[in-house]
Parts: sequence; C-alpha cells; structure tokens
Amino acid sequence: MPEFKVVVSDPKTGKAQQVEVKGSRAEALIGLKIGDVFDGSVIGLPGKKLMVTGGSGRSGEPMRPDLPGGAKRRLLLSRPPGYHPPKRGMRKRKLVRGNTITEDIVQINVKIIEER
Repeated sequence: MPEFKVVVSDPKTGKAQQVEVKGSRAEALIGLKIGDVFDGSVIGLPGKKLMVTGGSGRSGEPMRPDLPGGAKRRLLLSRPPGYHPPKRGMRKRKLVRGNTITEDIVQINVKIIEER
C-alpha cells in the first residue's frame, strides 16, 4: 500500500500544512503528473482544488517537471530543481526523478488553486 506525505501550500496566507495519506486515498494520487489538478476531497480537504507542484523520492531526489515518467535518472543540471549552482554556468550530474507520482515517492507538494 502506498503512503504519502502531502504538503499543502496556501499561496494566499503563505502557510503550508502536512497531511498523511494512506491506503485507497493514496492510490488515487498514483499516476498524477506535475501540473495536474485534482479535488481536495481525495486527501481530506473537501471544497478545494489542488495542483501538484513537485515532490521527492525515498532517497531525497526531487521530481523534475521536464523529465517524463516516474523513473530515476542522472541528468546534467544547470538550474533548479535538483541543483542550485554556486556560480553562473556551473553544471553537475545529479540524480532526479521523473514528473509522475509512483509508489516510490514519499512527499508530494501541492498548492491550493481554488476554494469553494
């Protein structure tokens, strides 16, 4: 059974709250991609529309919106997410994860886009 920590950010107040999702509710999140919108009742926040903004895997690797699928890859990065270069022009090969939520994801970041 999948288990996720969902961090819900509210852009209006600037605050975030963490919600643990297990079982059949968590299965509803599998297959969503970064940028997808879903109903908040899936994670226990009825009346809100939420958009997936990112997440991270078991070993801390971040999800990248430009990498399709849910597999881990070592990419040469020059900008976030996944690498923040200390000097302009620096590049580094880092381990990142694709943009699709799988069972290997531990944390999912979402933001509220609509409240009813």
